[in-house]
Amino acid sequence: MLNYPTQFDFIVIGSGSAGSVIAHRLSEDNNVSVLLIESGKHDNYPWIHIPVGYLYCIGNPRTDWCFDTVKDEGLNGRSIKYPRGKGIGGSSLINGMIYMRGQQADYQTWVNITGDEGWSWENVLPLFKKMERYHSGANEFHGNKGPWRVSKQRLSWKVLEVFKEASIENGIPFTKDFNTGDNFGVGYFDVNQYKGLRLNAGQAFIKSASYRTNLTISSESHATKILFDDNRRATGIEVLKNNELVQFSATKEIIVCAGAIGSVTLLERSGIGRADLLKEFNIPIVHSLPQLGENLQDHLQLRHVYRVENLPTLNTLANNWFGKMRIGLQYLLTRRGPMSMAPSQLGVFAKSTMDQPRANLQYHVQPLSLEKFGDPLHPFNGFTASVCNLQPTSKGSVHISGSDPFAKPIIKPNYLSSIEDQKIAIESVKLTRQIISAPVFKPYQPQEVLPGSAKQTDEEILDGVRNIGTTIFHPTSTCKMGAKNDPSRCVDSEFKLNGIINIRVVDGSTMPVITSGNTAAPIMMMAERASLLIKKDHSLT
Repeated sequence: MLNYPTQFDFIVIGSGSAGSVIAHRLSEDNNVSVLLIESGKHDNYPWIHIPVGYLYCIGNPRTDWCFDTVKDEGLNGRSIKYPRGKGIGGSSLINGMIYMRGQQADYQTWVNITGDEGWSWENVLPLFKKMERYHSGANEFHGNKGPWRVSKQRLSWKVLEVFKEASIENGIPFTKDFNTGDNFGVGYFDVNQYKGLRLNAGQAFIKSASYRTNLTISSESHATKILFDDNRRATGIEVLKNNELVQFSATKEIIVCAGAIGSVTLLERSGIGRADLLKEFNIPIVHSLPQLGENLQDHLQLRHVYRVENLPTLNTLANNWFGKMRIGLQYLLTRRGPMSMAPSQLGVFAKSTMDQPRANLQYHVQPLSLEKFGDPLHPFNGFTASVCNLQPTSKGSVHISGSDPFAKPIIKPNYLSSIEDQKIAIESVKLTRQIISAPVFKPYQPQEVLPGSAKQTDEEILDGVRNIGTTIFHPTSTCKMGAKNDPSRCVDSEFKLNGIINIRVVDGSTMPVITSGNTAAPIMMMAERASLLIKKDHSLT
């Protein structure tokens, strides 16, 4: 039995990086009512709050939807895990905690695609500043009054310092800040933590607003479909809660923030999408939107693993119970050490070849190594230098596999399907080897474990890349934004769903093109802009 009303001004579906921001901002106006719908639970699972806890949250059905891709030709026929966060906070419960805006040129590309100058770097920078509380205070590039804390990391590893120096020796300059518009450089990532604890979007934006009587939060509530009248006007949603179907109505708007996977599947189950697909599953067609679910973009990470001598890494520090106890005690007493680590600590933005106009590669460097995620650490000292092509041209798709609201989606990444992506992958392996060959590494006798030093020709390197490539959890663009005069768009530059009244989609799915880096912060920025647009349309304060 519900203890709250079933009619609201706004319904926000999904409490991840976008939904949390929008629910927070809309509920700032006491004159409107906001319902936030979330399939997962509140964040009372202890491992959510400990930075290294992502190891116990990814692949855990309590905090992860536990999706898989289809077998991908670009990965030599492998299917891979495709984590997506579940719970108040969404994927910010399980992500890498890296605060990364992307590059100035990314947003100019958005302007070119949408025709909307509101997406220029000069116009999105104030939105980033508005939401953040930067560790060094406000300056030209950062704000210090928002709820989203941006902190320095609380750790030090010699192996990371060596990799940093090797990068500098290869012409990559040191940088203290990756968030000024031009990311070319090597330095330590800023992270979304506070005093050694993970910060997620639910904590930052929802908890601070939960006292508001005009904000209703309905967790463990799975949206099954959106409801429409005969004029393709969204009127409400159907939700499965406590094993019962409940309907909620919205008098102003429904804002879909379920992510690059969830937003697509919800819309398709509601009768919006490719007509042939909806007919296949006997779903009544509300509106044909052929591009919905297409254009899936993601950063494919290539995990280079090296063994080193006389250079301590987490592998040997945590390979016995005494070491594990020492790590645990250090965190308990100081909130520092390996348990405070983000999955990646050192970053490098590089160019695959020097004729690239901007950095097109991003390294995530870690003082540990393993065969694949979920496996135990190697028994020797090793480190990982994962590298991503930041502007991939390969595109995939995501679609429902049936009308069942809990049926797993069909995710086809199509990694390395373009010749350009294959070329850049090969170049990235060669650049990594070049960095490792710097004189500063010589005393530590680095030995390539993955993809394997025996792979030397371009064909061999590409085959090795296909064997080790995996997602770095940045799916975007499946509900792609376009210009208002572009009939193929899914949403316009104000997030309004093409052909439908009263629905906006605001999350990573609507990125016109994937940003150059980790995607959580850009998605929050998009939600900040969407909130302003919604308030303006409805004359809210």
